[in-house]
Amino acid sequence: MFKFTPILLAILYALVMYRFSVWRTSRELDGRSRELTDPVLGSLTADMARALDLPRIKVHIYEIDPVNGLAAPDGRIFITRGFYRKFQAGEVTGAELASVIAHELGHVALGHSRRRMIDFSGQNALRTALAMVFSRFLPGIGVFLANTLTSMLAARLSRQDEYEADAYATALLIKSGIGTGPQKSLFGKLEALTQSSAGAAPAWLMSHPATKDRIKAIERNEANWSLP
Repeated sequence: MFKFTPILLAILYALVMYRFSVWRTSRELDGRSRELTDPVLGSLTADMARALDLPRIKVHIYEIDPVNGLAAPDGRIFITRGFYRKFQAGEVTGAELASVIAHELGHVALGHSRRRMIDFSGQNALRTALAMVFSRFLPGIGVFLANTLTSMLAARLSRQDEYEADAYATALLIKSGIGTGPQKSLFGKLEALTQSSAGAAPAWLMSHPATKDRIKAIERNEANWSLP
């Protein structure tokens, strides 16, 4: 029993830290956001709401500058002020921004936030277990190897979530009449919009799939679904 104590403590610690992170994030979002009221985006989200048989889709503006969209653990959808400014400046179309909203709706509908809590707890336990094993045979680098392997697993799971949310968004955009064109065209702009570099991290440590791979996945879904 005692040999498993560090692993059990790691799981408990991960659960507590995840809950604290959710609470802190929710508090931050409550204090720095408001509901988005925009006629163009309102019309597009209304189309998606009808496709989902929902009365409406509420979207919030998160008052920070980085370009991003996010789904809160409580199911709320947010677009950052920085992203909305890109739309106002004409750098992003309303349909492209709607594709971001559809993607974040995918995270909510597919339960990624809830699954992330389980994944985070399991990864923390795995990291502890691997560190214990590796440190016996590789003193000094056992912890480093355990952290690296766990980070690779976390990145792989995150990329899987992104592909799933992309697929959900593709289906929703098609059903609502918006189409996948804006979803794919936005991916072509993302690196410039976020000022990111595709080569900033090894592929196996990236939390999001490469842009070209995401576009290919959308096109495969279109082909599999026999869409023109």
